[in-house]
Amino acid sequence: MKINKKLMIGLVGVFFLICISFVSVYSFTKKSSAKTNSKKMEATVLAIDDEYVTVQDKQHVIYTFNLKEAKADIGDSILIEYTGLLDKTKVLQKNSIIKYTTSTVSMDEDGIPVNYLDNGIFKNYYILAYDKLSKLTLDEKIGQLLLVRYPDSNAIEALKKYKFGGYIFFERDFKNKTKQEVKNMIKSLQQNANIPLLTAVDEEGGKVVRVSSNPNLAKEKFKSSQELYNLGGLDQIKTDTIEKSKLLNNLGLNLNLAPVVDVTTDPNAYMYERSLGKNTQLTSDYAKTVIEASKGTGVSYSLKHFPGYGNNADTHTSGSVDQRTYDEILKNDLPPFQAGITVGAEAVLVSHNTVTNIDSSNPASLSTSVHNLLRNELAFTGIIITDDLAMGAVSSIPNATVKAITAGNDIIITTDFEASFNSIKSAIQDGSIGEDLIDKLAFRVLAWKYYKGIMFEHQK
Repeated sequence: MKINKKLMIGLVGVFFLICISFVSVYSFTKKSSAKTNSKKMEATVLAIDDEYVTVQDKQHVIYTFNLKEAKADIGDSILIEYTGLLDKTKVLQKNSIIKYTTSTVSMDEDGIPVNYLDNGIFKNYYILAYDKLSKLTLDEKIGQLLLVRYPDSNAIEALKKYKFGGYIFFERDFKNKTKQEVKNMIKSLQQNANIPLLTAVDEEGGKVVRVSSNPNLAKEKFKSSQELYNLGGLDQIKTDTIEKSKLLNNLGLNLNLAPVVDVTTDPNAYMYERSLGKNTQLTSDYAKTVIEASKGTGVSYSLKHFPGYGNNADTHTSGSVDQRTYDEILKNDLPPFQAGITVGAEAVLVSHNTVTNIDSSNPASLSTSVHNLLRNELAFTGIIITDDLAMGAVSSIPNATVKAITAGNDIIITTDFEASFNSIKSAIQDGSIGEDLIDKLAFRVLAWKYYKGIMFEHQK
């Protein structure tokens, strides 16, 4: 049967038109679908270059997007429209950005920028904190982010110049002093501070005892968590926490960088003696017990060393690499931190271990991914503190203080306070970081101080 040649050409033409129409409809539908399924996020620009823009959202989670020729400036508030799902455990996102626009920073009914707010643990003090923040100079705001190792000399002069957020004291600072001498030392510092100070120690018990190592201050050294648990379980730990807090508070100390809630069960591991030495569940119960017992004592406690020290080497002298799987850390190491956070932990201290399955390029203290994990997975709204930047694991990293700030820390523990202060100020001046970021961090520190009750004393 012969088919008419003209009919054949006509059929082919019709088929061709149908194909073109189908492709056009599919392309239009796909674009429309992408547009329809797009999501929006308000964020503040933290860093920007020719290829990437790094932003922080309202929940204080930090993301980096691949975005060429961005025209926003550091510190700008922007509205990002994107497709796909955000990976909150990673910094660099694979999402497709449809567009972004700069926007005006939204304010709440009290005039506080909404990107400062999180309905968090210190929320009842945000109005007071923002009012105080508005009266501070840039130097005073930077100073609030520094928890400085108490120097051998000229402590008051340094405090007056750099306006630190606090001092951290070590065993040498209490050696041979009487209780009255310690009280006078701290009282003098507070009287010379324009904003009440955090006065911190590592009084863990056992191997690490800064205060109770001096028999003038305590009848005996505080016992380790393992010794206490073996003597009387969690009840003994509760009693010890209250007694320890009473002593610290009486001396004028208001922050204890403890408890160690790392799950470490290997007796040969560096952190074993300082840990409870028990499994995840018992360590979680321990964290909960200490935080609950500390409430109302006048002394805040800080869970450490996030995201869990494990059986890793000593970071005081050199770097340490943690190669455990992400799931292992999630199941075994995070629960004690979560337990403490759930009952009101105000602070978490981050280690210098490089945790390869979270961030293989940076120690935890300088890792945005680690901080995102703490803010997002554990919903922590309190203060994030670095371990001391003078420690061997990070001391040789260039510009570590600024990296710690942009990674998500609120407070930097530093020995070389002049270098830390100047690096932050220089970064603001050269546009590497925005003053808005410093404002936001100082705001949270001030809110914590109001929460602690110390802002109502010696207020100047």
